[in-house]
Amino acid sequence: MPRTTIDELKNRRLGAMTPGQRAAFDQTHDTTRLALEVGEKVRNAREAAGLSQRDLAARMGTSQAAVARLEAGGVGATLTTLQKVAAALDLKITVDLSAAS
Repeated sequence: MPRTTIDELKNRRLGAMTPGQRAAFDQTHDTTRLALEVGEKVRNAREAAGLSQRDLAARMGTSQAAVARLEAGGVGATLTTLQKVAAALDLKITVDLSAAS
């Protein structure tokens, strides 16, 4: 008997959800994806500046562990945190809102 793939399991679970459960799943998924994208942008900017996580944390007045969580997408970044990142890297923040696909 062939093994079930992760995509098959996911589709089976999604198919069994009520509309309310699916809406909650989609919202959580979108929030998580955004946190991961922001974390990746922070990491790329830090690396482009030639800084370690510890260096960036010192410039921001926070811990290396906090920077690691931010870069990993483990926490949703607040605007205040993003302002600290931008200031520490001598960058500016831009926001882009576009049509949902």
